[in-house]
Amino acid sequence: MKAVVYDGPRQVSVKDVPDAKIERPTDVLVRITAANICGSDLHMYEGRTDFETGRWFGHENLGEVVEVGSGVDKVRVGDRVVIPFNVACGHCKNCERGLTNYCLTAQPDPAMAGAAYGFADMGPWAGGQAELLRVPWGDFNCLRLGEDSVERENDYVMLADIFPTGYHATEMAGVSPGDQTVIYGAGPVGLMAALSATIRGASKVMVVDRHPDRLRLAESIGAIAIDDSKVDPVEAVLEQTMGLGADNGCECVGYQAHDPSGNEHANDTLNKLVRSVRFTGTIGMVGVFVPQDPGAADALAKKGQVAFDFGLFWFKGQHMGSGQAPIKRYNRALRDLIAAGKAEPSFIVSHQLPLDGAPDAYTHFDARDDGWTKVVLKPAMASV
Repeated sequence: MKAVVYDGPRQVSVKDVPDAKIERPTDVLVRITAANICGSDLHMYEGRTDFETGRWFGHENLGEVVEVGSGVDKVRVGDRVVIPFNVACGHCKNCERGLTNYCLTAQPDPAMAGAAYGFADMGPWAGGQAELLRVPWGDFNCLRLGEDSVERENDYVMLADIFPTGYHATEMAGVSPGDQTVIYGAGPVGLMAALSATIRGASKVMVVDRHPDRLRLAESIGAIAIDDSKVDPVEAVLEQTMGLGADNGCECVGYQAHDPSGNEHANDTLNKLVRSVRFTGTIGMVGVFVPQDPGAADALAKKGQVAFDFGLFWFKGQHMGSGQAPIKRYNRALRDLIAAGKAEPSFIVSHQLPLDGAPDAYTHFDARDDGWTKVVLKPAMASV
């Protein structure tokens, strides 16, 4: 089968790799029809992780079931399914508590928790930017889709990661009806957080970024765009909130945050959120941070540490939630919102490409080139 293979920093290619296949009775084999390129893939693509050459990417996956193991009871051949990026067993202590993002079974390293398809330090699982994907514990991990799953594929594929992840940010931030919410980062996850805040009834959603194409998308769903290359974003938020600060905020950038001049500061968005959110407010943090980052710009960040304004955070009595999203906690409800026409997360999609378009897409998406806001790879699409 064909797959998007990592060849080294900023180098990917489409190669023949061993076919995915049923290996255990509880496995499901899926023919991938849509697989997104995610901002998290860029950390690996840029060589900022220990992702091994020869592995293939892809943790935002949707497709058709073509084979099931003998131990699969619910999922059937022919079902259209979307697959959470969390590989989860469903029966360990964390999974039983709904924390599928920290599964103890799918992660073989006993010192770690949490697994994902095609991702550094998250187990050996192959990615889905490929023609086929093996899904372990298939009954648990596959979310079946309805009759509109083909025509609305670009909506439903967002359930694999970014829509539930954006929603998780607003859940940790405690966004409630009438709230004023600020989101740092208008990448795909930040835009999904903005959409989620709107769904949850926020009266005002402010989105901080500096890329015009992304800010236009934020405005298209009713958010207030704040360009931090033109204004101080903290002052802009205070101005929008009568000087009090937002009720809550979401961090959707992560450890490679940059200032408008292009200088990297891992603590940039965190500290601006503390200043942007009111006394006793809440912050939800889903941007990726890592235990170590040898390629970082400063000594603290190399060790996975940030100079956090903890004194101000404490003084303001704020709360913060962090970590990867437990996709299964939200994906069924969000699926039903899509099916009912209440949510259309595909508004961020800029490009649909066949697998062999992936190398060029990675180059453009990594450079944040104008108009490259979200790429969906379609393995069955004719080559470019």
